[in-house]
Amino acid sequence: MAFLRAFGCYLPARVVRNAELAPMVGVEEAWIEQMTGISERRFAAPEETVAALGISAAKDCLERAGMQPQEIGLLLAASGSGERRFPGPASSIGAALGIAGTPAIDIPMASTGSLAGIAMAQHLAAAYGNVLIVGAEIMSRVAPAGPENRDTAVVFGDGAGACIVSAESGFAEIVDSALHTDGDYAGSLQLPLDAPVYMDGRSIILHATRKMPRVILEVLERNRYEAEDVGAYLVHQANLNLILRVAQSLGVAESKFYCNVQKYGNTSSASMLIAAAEWHQAVGKVDRPIVLAAFGAGLNWGAVLAKPA
Repeated sequence: MAFLRAFGCYLPARVVRNAELAPMVGVEEAWIEQMTGISERRFAAPEETVAALGISAAKDCLERAGMQPQEIGLLLAASGSGERRFPGPASSIGAALGIAGTPAIDIPMASTGSLAGIAMAQHLAAAYGNVLIVGAEIMSRVAPAGPENRDTAVVFGDGAGACIVSAESGFAEIVDSALHTDGDYAGSLQLPLDAPVYMDGRSIILHATRKMPRVILEVLERNRYEAEDVGAYLVHQANLNLILRVAQSLGVAESKFYCNVQKYGNTSSASMLIAAAEWHQAVGKVDRPIVLAAFGAGLNWGAVLAKPA
């Protein structure tokens, strides 16, 4: 058995509103919100690193769980925007937490990385006890504001989220998970070594609006749940229009989908965990099943189903 024990998050202090960003990319302020649903996002300070954001989110998660870092048996860190090819942020996060010697493994997956981490932790918790998953991204540096990057610069923001999966106890038991990959379309969303992030927005929206509802239904049907049985859908905060389309495809109220993309933009692998942390802090006790889902580069997508413990 494996349980969701706690979520945590960290957002940089600098708020970048559409009014500031619009002239930098050569569009109208209203166009950004109409196309993305985003009003503002956070940008990391010049001295902040991907690992630094992840460390703050990890500490917040541990505090909410009432745990010490030494209780963590495995650290998984998801990021697609690290400052170097290797090592990724995992080992730096582990060192800062004071758990040198504890395995710290990078998951270099944009957008879906933290979801994949939770899905893997469902099985790894039996061997490692408490698994800490961190998603941290500084997307503002790989999608710099300028007319040539208009479609990506208006979407992305910076932040970090974290989750602890425990073999012993938590507020929700992980019931099932599903992960999928389609490499035929890997070029639709990529970060080259020497260029800003590239995204074929039309292709990504087309695939995401089809694949996310399907994988959500996959885990629900396998466990004899209806979409309406779910109390909350905590999904990758890519774009408000995309999230609303997924809700419509499943035939459930939009209010079941927790959304904070308006405030933070798309923080890639951090976004689902940031949303989950804010949602859990707001609702407190979980009394209905929850679904976590994400779609991103690879193309990779997946879903996790949990029920009240």
